[in-house]
Amino acid sequence: MSQQGYVATPPYSQSQPGIGFSSPNYGHYGDPSHAAPAPGVMKPVGHLGDSAPGVTMSSVPPPSGPHQFDQNGARAAGPPSQRFPGPPPTSNMVPSYPPYQPSAQSSYPSSVSTSSVTQLGSQLGAMQINSYGSGLAPLSPGPPGLPSAASFQGPPRPPQPSILQPGSQVPPPPPTTLNGPSTSPLSSPPHRQDGLTGAPPLNAQYQPPPPPGAALGAGYPPQQANYGPQMAGAQLSYPGGFPGGPAQMAGPPQPQKKLDLDSIPSPIQVIENDRATRGGQVYATSTRGQVPPLVTTDCVIQDQGNASPRYIRCTTYCFPCTSDMAKQAQVPLAAVIKPFATIPSNETPLYLVNHGETGPVRCNRCKAYMCPFMQFIEGGRRYQCGFCNCVNDVPPFYFQHLDHMGRRLDHFEKPELSLGSYEYVATLDYCRNNKPPNPPAFIFMIDVSYSNIKNGLVKLICEELKTVLGKLPKEEQEETSAIRVGFITYNKVLHFFNVKSNLAQPQMMVVTDVGEVFVPLLDGFLVNYQESQSVIHNLLDQIPEMFADSNENETIFAPVIQAGVEALKAAECPGKLFIFHSSLPTAEAPGKLKNRDDKKLVNTDKEKILFQSQTNVYDSLAKDCVAHGCSVTLFLFPSQYVDVASLGLVPQLTGGTLYKYNSFQMHLDSQQFLNDLRNDIGKKIGFDAIMRVRTSTGFRATDFFGGIFMNNTTDVEMAAIDCDKAVTVEFKHDDKLNEDTGALIQCAVLYTTINGQRRLRIHNLGLNCSAQLADLYKSCETDALINFFAKSAFKAVLYQPLKVIREILVNQTAHMLACYRKNCASPSAASQLILPDSMKIFPVYMNCLLKNCVLLSRPEISTDERAYQRQLVTTMGVDDSQLFFYPQLLPIHTMDIKSTTLPTAIRCSESRLSEEGIFLLANGLNMFLWLGVSSPPELIQGIFNVPSFAHINTDMTLLPEVGSPHSQQLRMIISIIQQKKPYSMKLTIVKQREQPEMVFRQFLVEDKGLYGGSSYMDFLCCVHKEICQLLN
Repeated sequence: MSQQGYVATPPYSQSQPGIGFSSPNYGHYGDPSHAAPAPGVMKPVGHLGDSAPGVTMSSVPPPSGPHQFDQNGARAAGPPSQRFPGPPPTSNMVPSYPPYQPSAQSSYPSSVSTSSVTQLGSQLGAMQINSYGSGLAPLSPGPPGLPSAASFQGPPRPPQPSILQPGSQVPPPPPTTLNGPSTSPLSSPPHRQDGLTGAPPLNAQYQPPPPPGAALGAGYPPQQANYGPQMAGAQLSYPGGFPGGPAQMAGPPQPQKKLDLDSIPSPIQVIENDRATRGGQVYATSTRGQVPPLVTTDCVIQDQGNASPRYIRCTTYCFPCTSDMAKQAQVPLAAVIKPFATIPSNETPLYLVNHGETGPVRCNRCKAYMCPFMQFIEGGRRYQCGFCNCVNDVPPFYFQHLDHMGRRLDHFEKPELSLGSYEYVATLDYCRNNKPPNPPAFIFMIDVSYSNIKNGLVKLICEELKTVLGKLPKEEQEETSAIRVGFITYNKVLHFFNVKSNLAQPQMMVVTDVGEVFVPLLDGFLVNYQESQSVIHNLLDQIPEMFADSNENETIFAPVIQAGVEALKAAECPGKLFIFHSSLPTAEAPGKLKNRDDKKLVNTDKEKILFQSQTNVYDSLAKDCVAHGCSVTLFLFPSQYVDVASLGLVPQLTGGTLYKYNSFQMHLDSQQFLNDLRNDIGKKIGFDAIMRVRTSTGFRATDFFGGIFMNNTTDVEMAAIDCDKAVTVEFKHDDKLNEDTGALIQCAVLYTTINGQRRLRIHNLGLNCSAQLADLYKSCETDALINFFAKSAFKAVLYQPLKVIREILVNQTAHMLACYRKNCASPSAASQLILPDSMKIFPVYMNCLLKNCVLLSRPEISTDERAYQRQLVTTMGVDDSQLFFYPQLLPIHTMDIKSTTLPTAIRCSESRLSEEGIFLLANGLNMFLWLGVSSPPELIQGIFNVPSFAHINTDMTLLPEVGSPHSQQLRMIISIIQQKKPYSMKLTIVKQREQPEMVFRQFLVEDKGLYGGSSYMDFLCCVHKEICQLLN
């Protein structure tokens, strides 16, 4: 086929001409040199005939007025290059109601609502009441001069019947710079007998569908045989969405309906509904293409032939059959793979298969490993590969007869035939230089410059190492760890230590030539901790004293990593460097950096420079590390700018982790650091890894995101990969897919274990394929979609202006939803926003991504913090990215002190807080305990052991051990949230109406950002407007 897949997302390279929508530069971050066409004119689109499949519009002038999406959610005025032309200007529309004067309203309204409007208490859970999904109250981008979203905030109220009272006069949400000026809504949708606004039943008022081709545009016809029940989908009605519709008819203005937060899709409701239906149950992976429970739902996973969702999650579990369908929907086809994910104790660990010297059975043509997708034929003598269809002979040692079903008699005895995930022992062919690997080594490298000695950090590290070295990871059956350890300290020069077990005292060797680093000793540098324990403890006691009088403040950095790599090369083993560093490396040496923190670049096209490495020294160093199986984990303790974009590059590309403790203070931050260090050393980890993702015919892996290095287009190289690291893989069509055979994925990771055994870890997953777009949307997973969009956008940050990236994300959101509306939903009033059931909270998550500090600079966020968050997200799994973008907010004042379950979370909005309440917020990096000014004194006494709100000390980062039931319950809740999270979250105590509350409020992601970024409500309006323009 001439068409190589759809361009729905940012690939590595710049855009490829002739694929998909080349003119609006749609869902890919192509290079800015793409000239935009004249407004209203589409460029030719390759070999697709008259128009590309999808929602291409006829020539219409762009909307008048500024339609912006800059850092306030705005978009550049003038003819936009990255969007479809919209409907004609709407300047002749006049509001039908007097301008609204916002009344003064306190930030935290009282719990009694004065509004006469009851809410849709079921929060869209009841959206599929009948064949239409119920329409919701009007949600329209109104005229300028309306109140901000704050006026729509109401406190939580008990659920009430799903009936909107007629007659309450409330304006629609504000236009904000995100929506731009627009048509004013002039009437509400017709009332239905059931009291819900929205499309009436067909027999009550049938509106004929538009004539063929008129409103629908080119592309696939709506894919439903009859307009019976539509796919479940949330609907929000926007009156007067289209100019000239019945909403603009003359006559007295109809009363407006208020739309509050409760009437738009709630992430909390979706999470709780999934927990209610699937929590605590056994999820068996026997069926191809089934959608697993959400990451937030606890269940027991039973492997029955497809990999557990703990290992692989997909953006959709049903791929479209053709690339034209994929281009039309623009839903990215991707998998988020976490090959070493932690498995709970009540699930079966992976089986290890050992075929001895013959090694794993593999397809001769595509090299896929034996798995449940192989079909045995000819009485078991041959098998057909499920990936490439090649027929292979079964090796004699592997032969087995087939039963009457054509299945091998030993089907359930062999993990590789009956399970989705398992491991093979690798043969020497899979080892470097065809010899078995040595066990890995850990090298600890401590910055002993003046500030680290003075603030006690060096002493803290040395004391802690004495403890954690006794807990080095080991294989379950082993007595002691096979990992060897070594020690280096540094400032402007490097100090190597000989800690051989037969020495009375450790010996220090200094390397001053940091331009050409060499290892001054081989024997005695890397040792077994058990054997050399007394010498090592001796050394750790001496290091703080040894450098106590040092006044050296300049440090090196690249030569430190180089020294570690050289030591591992000399020992011929893979390993991991633990570097404890605190300042910008300004000493004369390779990798020297200068302070380039320039606020003037923010919000310009040059802002991307801030995310790029300052020198290519770190790129080549990372390449050297990966080639020798050397992973780098960096603990940073900056008191000012340290250029995280440069220093963090090697940890990112080598599968390591970056930890950052700003302005480290011993009494406040030491616990967080020690928790991270202990957790990191004990992690399940594989070294010197290569990952290959194979697919069945018709599609292939084209793009990879994560802590990885790639020398070619197929081999994903990782110096190490641990239980928290995920690699996100995007797929594109290269031919048609077949509904019968589905789409098959096999991820194989070759790695070295912590005791030096070479193994292959295999994960297999079968997905469905369909020629119906409705099936694609039905099988989407919002959490995985956001993981993919975040990683692809954060990768694009290196070479694209942020404004362009934000614009593309909004465009693609609208495009995906418009395609659903056009092809999968029943005809309904244009004023309704219809969302697929599986994606109804996609807009709120997308808005959270758009407001993240990486894509939207804020004055109080440093350049280093933005580079840090960009790097973290790049390696996150779906569970971590879900919590990171939409934090967990728990009402602590309602907790049941006798229960072991967490209180039900509430939505991340200021309107949900109350002065009488205490709330805990966590996003995986930060944790806040917010205290309302009228918090109950007995709770304050129980948690803090002080008599009143005024007495609480907000400097503490650990809760005092009070021993009261409230204290114990809160500490238990915090430890449950912290469990299984890759980073230790430092607790910040926040009092209502005090300065630090500003930081806390940035995490209330459904509200308008303090420095730009739309509220959820405004973003829905913006997206709906975009969809209307796409469909019009």
